[in-house]
Amino acid sequence: MVRPRVAFLFDLDGTLVDSVYQHVLAWREALDGEGIPLSVWRIHRRIGMSGGLFSNMLLRETGLTLTPERIERLARGHAVAYRRWMKDVRPLPGARELLAALTEASIPCAIATSGRMESASPVIDMLQVDRTRVPIVTRDQVKYAKPDPDLFLEAADRLGVSMDASTVVGDSVWDMLAAQRARGLGIGLLSGGYGPDELERAGAYRVFDDPADLLVHLDEVGGRR
Repeated sequence: MVRPRVAFLFDLDGTLVDSVYQHVLAWREALDGEGIPLSVWRIHRRIGMSGGLFSNMLLRETGLTLTPERIERLARGHAVAYRRWMKDVRPLPGARELLAALTEASIPCAIATSGRMESASPVIDMLQVDRTRVPIVTRDQVKYAKPDPDLFLEAADRLGVSMDASTVVGDSVWDMLAAQRARGLGIGLLSGGYGPDELERAGAYRVFDDPADLLVHLDEVGGRR
């Protein structure tokens, strides 16, 4: 019997780069610009989900009726504000080393993010990944984003691996839910602000502090080099 190839499918924000709170502040600016009051902690709890689900959340949280035009203005406002905050984004400890170690060991890996390529590409460049070997899947390339599984299914397909041999690495409950729906294993990282109990309840079978901690324990999760 041929053993299936192990692959790692990474989320981006809060998993490989320290950008969650920049996204939070960018969304707050966009909401303030539309006169929509929403506490920062409520925004943080939704980072990582698709923009459409974020809009649905706004309806529930505020009771407002949002027109398609207003939703589009919010998305543009977030994108504009995030470009200003992007200067403060940095790779998380061990992120570059983890991706380099997997690539060197010929262990397939990909990055799948709910962000669009416009905002994700400059951040991914910070990681110094070889895009010819590490596929990048963004929101504008799939029908649905997290917690739907489309991003991770597409990432596995581009690597030529099956989901039952893939491990999703993410920092949010939305990543772990998407991993379960894709029929993949989930590893949670604490670097996005969720607690270990939340990540485990959402399906993570292991939880580590950040990419550096995962790299130290890589052999424990099937990443033999």
